Amino acid sequence: MLYIGIDLGTSAVKLLLMDGEGKIRNIVSREYPIYFPNPGWSEQKPEDWYEQTMIGIRELLADADKSQVAGISFGGQMHGLVILDEKDNVIRPALLWNDGRTYEECDYLNNVIGKEKLSEYTANISFTGFTAPKILWVKNKEPENFARIAKIMLPKDYIAYRLTGVHCTDVSDASGMLIFDVKNRRWSKEMCEICGITEDQLATCYESYESVGCVLPDIADQLGIPHTVKVAAGAGDNAAAAVGTGTVGDGMCNISLGTSGTIFISSRKFGVDKYNALHSFAHADGSYHLMGCMLSAASCNKWWMDDIIGTKDYAAEQKAIEKLGENHVYFLPYLMGERSPHNNPNARGTFIGMTMDTTRADMTQAVLEGVAFALRDSFEVAKSLGIQIERTKICGGGAKSPLWKKMIANILNLKVDVIESEEGPSLGGAMLAAVACGEYASVEEAAAKIVKVVDTVEPDPVLVAKYDERYAQFKEIYPACKPLFEIIK
Repeated sequence: MLYIGIDLGTSAVKLLLMDGEGKIRNIVSREYPIYFPNPGWSEQKPEDWYEQTMIGIRELLADADKSQVAGISFGGQMHGLVILDEKDNVIRPALLWNDGRTYEECDYLNNVIGKEKLSEYTANISFTGFTAPKILWVKNKEPENFARIAKIMLPKDYIAYRLTGVHCTDVSDASGMLIFDVKNRRWSKEMCEICGITEDQLATCYESYESVGCVLPDIADQLGIPHTVKVAAGAGDNAAAAVGTGTVGDGMCNISLGTSGTIFISSRKFGVDKYNALHSFAHADGSYHLMGCMLSAASCNKWWMDDIIGTKDYAAEQKAIEKLGENHVYFLPYLMGERSPHNNPNARGTFIGMTMDTTRADMTQAVLEGVAFALRDSFEVAKSLGIQIERTKICGGGAKSPLWKKMIANILNLKVDVIESEEGPSLGGAMLAAVACGEYASVEEAAAKIVKVVDTVEPDPVLVAKYDERYAQFKEIYPACKPLFEIIK
């Protein structure tokens, strides 16, 4: 049988076709626009997601035996606010995960409602990217739109709704809304009251590997697939990527170098970082995970390459980088503000340490290292909780760079396992669909049989020591700059 994984990303939807043995048969990507109506705002049109997804599925299946398609599932950008009226029409463009307009609402939630109560209700505190402050922003700034809300959905769940007619979500994606009781895997009545909404306005919540229904007959006919094709709830992009890299079960780690950057640690037990620097979410395998998320990772390198120095030849720029652990230039990768561990939407990208002999290669190196140092910030929080991690999987666009993987291994002092397929969320989505259809008995079984490690980047003790010294300097830069970020908004 065949399974479709749909990764609804920030810049494009990526679709993957996998057979029952885990072999990837085809991959298709379709882009759509992102809108920045004001500084710090970030929006997309859900209709664009659906249109490009449908075109993408047709392309994906163009040379396949469509009668063999058995299931569809998702990974998707988290936290985005999609609001529908009583006729299921989209009310306004979706507010995305990297939208920073909810500063006042976050301040209200964290300091008036209080971080302790938020953590008690949801296992997390408020960040500007989360969904609850977005709901409050619409309530406060667009009351006429708030009054029309019949359903509140997340980005990938809008696609699932269009395919099945079911208003659904999953536990991992719901965990990032700040409306979900993560420990008990259910909606928080207290948070609904705080946001001024009812549970009826929220989608039905499923485990990631559970079927929510079948593709609607007219949609199935449009795509040429059987009416029996099941749609599984899917997962937030990071949980789906963790499935796709085999980061399931207890004490496994995955680092994602996508538009955003994450360090993801799976756990069979529920746990909360008492400082709430890391997110505590439900995992797609039926358990839990801790996650540190930075808002700009590979996107920092894309910005530097495409917009600043004007090249698409990333490999050539990295080839000029020779002396690791010795760069005197540092870069704070906070181009969209920052989440973990600083929770500061006013933080900004910053170069420091340039001199007259600073080269273009030094600047490029600083961007790559800055992302790795920022990931280490979250990793240090995990270590402070007594979590011992010796190795990690890696995925995302940045994971295609041998140099960046080497930096990650030495800056975090971890063995970095490279897997056969670095497709992350789209592969994870296909695997969840396969579990929902009974191809595999569990997510862990699917991961054990499908995910294969093909290489390991080992840390070099000499480089580790050099980078320890550099990290000690890096971690002093943000506290020194923080007061400036408050006045250069």
